[in-house]
Amino acid sequence: MRTYVGHQQAVSAEDFVELALGTPVELWLGVEGETEVERAARLDAARDILADPEYRSLPDDVARIAAEVIEAHAPELFNVVPLARPGTRRRSSRKGAAA
Repeated sequence: MRTYVGHQQAVSAEDFVELALGTPVELWLGVEGETEVERAARLDAARDILADPEYRSLPDDVARIAAEVIEAHAPELFNVVPLARPGTRRRSSRKGAAA
């Protein structure tokens, strides 16, 4: 099954988010190993985008998408299994067992 946002095909989750929001995810999250100059330029571009009237709803859109993802995957996200603490394991007492 193919997924399209407008006339663009989204082939990955990252593509879908980028097409849905209209900006690349890396613009907001950065990339590993970016320099201070690259970071400053990226943040400057992000500020310019947020100042553009076309993108005024972007923070609300991101919050909505994040909430939808959390809701859709809540069972997996909140499937917490308690782990035994070290040193609290019970020893089985077997009566009559040879020592």
